[in-house]
Amino acid sequence: MINLIGNPHTKSIDDENLWFYFDRKITTGSMFNMKDNKLIENNVLVIRFNKLGVVENKEFYNKNDMKKIAYSEMKTDNPVTRGSFVTKFLQSVKQKMYGKRKF
Repeated sequence: MINLIGNPHTKSIDDENLWFYFDRKITTGSMFNMKDNKLIENNVLVIRFNKLGVVENKEFYNKNDMKKIAYSEMKTDNPVTRGSFVTKFLQSVKQKMYGKRKF
């Protein structure tokens, strides 16, 4: 598989035999209006190998299939982005300082 389409973009965390390939094409809008970017293609190829390294199953998803996927509403607590007490305090002070300001 590596010789045919290259290394996978990622592998499953708990299953080394589950590989993922991504292909995304976006048109670029004008330099002044970045919101004109449009998603043309958003493809995902999922390949599962058996223990001998032979392809057992392959699934292909395009951008229309992505709309059918139900995503979890659960959120993961991340101690890195949570910030310290000092960071939260300073952000609060900044918000209060600039919140009522009229420009």
